[in-house]
Amino acid sequence: MSRKIKLIWDFKGPDALETAKHHCIHLKEFAQIESLDVYEIDHKEINEMYTLAFVTVDESIMKIFRDALKPHRGELG
Repeated sequence: MSRKIKLIWDFKGPDALETAKHHCIHLKEFAQIESLDVYEIDHKEINEMYTLAFVTVDESIMKIFRDALKPHRGELG
């Protein structure tokens, strides 16, 4: 069984929430264009100045996302 990996992009500043929401659109487009299955694409507002966008994928396709989209960090999902 493959592990789930969460790839994360951090956005800071007064526009962090809107930027993260917009980034999620691009993550969904990339997954669709590349025909990649994902578990979840979403954003999470930590506070008014910090929001993150993330995608959760199987470890087997994590490198495709990582190499093309350069996440800031990742964690077991």
